[in-house]
Amino acid sequence: MVARVRTVAFQGIEVMDIDVQVQMSSGVVAFTIVGLPDKAVGESRERVRAALHALGLSLPAKRITVNMAPADVLKEGSHFDLPIALGLLTVMGVLPDEEMARYVALGELALDGALTPVAGVLPAAINALANERGLICPAACGGEAAWAGEDLDVLAPPTLLALINHFKGSQVLTPPKPRMQEEPARQPCLRDVKGNETAKRAIEVAAAGNHNLLMIGPPGSGKSMLAARLPGLLPPLDPAEALEVSMIHSVAGLLEEGRLIRHRPFRSPHQSASLPALVGGGTRGKPGEISLAHMGVLFLDELPEFPRQVLEALRQPLETGRAVVSRVNAHVTYPARVQLVAAMNPCRCGHLDDAALACGRAPKCAAEYQSKISGPLFDRIDLHIDVPAVSPADLSLPPPAEGSAEVAARVAVARAVQAERYTAFPLHGGRPVRTNADADGELLERVAAPDQPGRALLTEAAERLKLSARGYHRVMRVARTLADLEGTAGVRRMHVAEALSYRRIAPGR
Repeated sequence: MVARVRTVAFQGIEVMDIDVQVQMSSGVVAFTIVGLPDKAVGESRERVRAALHALGLSLPAKRITVNMAPADVLKEGSHFDLPIALGLLTVMGVLPDEEMARYVALGELALDGALTPVAGVLPAAINALANERGLICPAACGGEAAWAGEDLDVLAPPTLLALINHFKGSQVLTPPKPRMQEEPARQPCLRDVKGNETAKRAIEVAAAGNHNLLMIGPPGSGKSMLAARLPGLLPPLDPAEALEVSMIHSVAGLLEEGRLIRHRPFRSPHQSASLPALVGGGTRGKPGEISLAHMGVLFLDELPEFPRQVLEALRQPLETGRAVVSRVNAHVTYPARVQLVAAMNPCRCGHLDDAALACGRAPKCAAEYQSKISGPLFDRIDLHIDVPAVSPADLSLPPPAEGSAEVAARVAVARAVQAERYTAFPLHGGRPVRTNADADGELLERVAAPDQPGRALLTEAAERLKLSARGYHRVMRVARTLADLEGTAGVRRMHVAEALSYRRIAPGR
């Protein structure tokens, strides 16, 4: 007899159906797992054997073969423990074969038979619902699986014994309820930032249009403080976005207690982050920081201190909104539509504009330091602003009257205008258009073309500043956002002028 249990494998956030086939036959006593398993899958036979022993069950003295089809797809992860155990219980006659055919199973087994959390339950649940099957997963992942839909039959037992008792009819498993990420105790507020009104304005513009932002200033000027307050200005994720973001975090195993993410991610990797850590990769092709920040903010502090190779790898994801991880046996693609916010000192010592503190190599040291950021990467950043040091007089002032709530309200209005505008263009160039930062080509010309004085100013500035075609279009996007914040239908000269003020000449020019 051959028992079959359905499970899944992952390529990025894409789900592949896997058929776990378990056979017991006469011959030399052995327990063999075939079908291109990795080390974690190969070790599952010991976990399964111990879990069954904890239930008082011993494997028969027979030849046991577990095949995972298709056999040419690499099987990675510990979530294959549960389907292997269920296949064994089915072939031993403990569980009914017809019941197993209705479910997709994934979960890791502890030695005492408990089911421990695994990654990827949310995309597995969505795939199971699409194939009109139920899902069996650990109890800790039940709240995650429940988000796939009310029509999905989810069994989330805490132990293997509880699952057996459910199928035997001696115990009933309660359907899990969807769980949502909790509200943070306190969001950082813009009222905490004194001075730097120009930088606050740039943060508001960046939030309104989802524009990339680079802040340049001396140490202690408030660059990191401003970046930390950007998520508080952004609108919450809509249901479709929350599901998309949560799927990435689910595959990475980062959904806390299976709670769906409701707030836009804010990722701030250290300067020592490697290329696979930032863009994705490694032995299992896991998502990197740029994908974990999908639909949110990727903050790179001390930008020139990141390895040059790592920074250059960001160019393609920033342009396409996708991070492609190339491996020997597969190419994995993760969504990576992020808002890049970067901060850097003007030079290595950071005090270029202060003659009393600057080093003796200024301004040459500044040119060398800023040249670590390549022109193509610099060109992909919409807003470049200087953040000067805050004076003691500013620090002694009372908190500003306007905080994050007031700015977020204006951002929400501007975002609503953009959402209505781009409803007629759900896809442009093969990708969804949600904000002005996503508009390109003919669509950008249609929605962001300035009036005649604005066009003349933009053309003259592009010639003098030697703007590339990409830089030219990014100025148009920022100008469109400025018009949306003001509530005007057309882009005027004043909007183009302010957008140009946020554009610096690339290092090395």
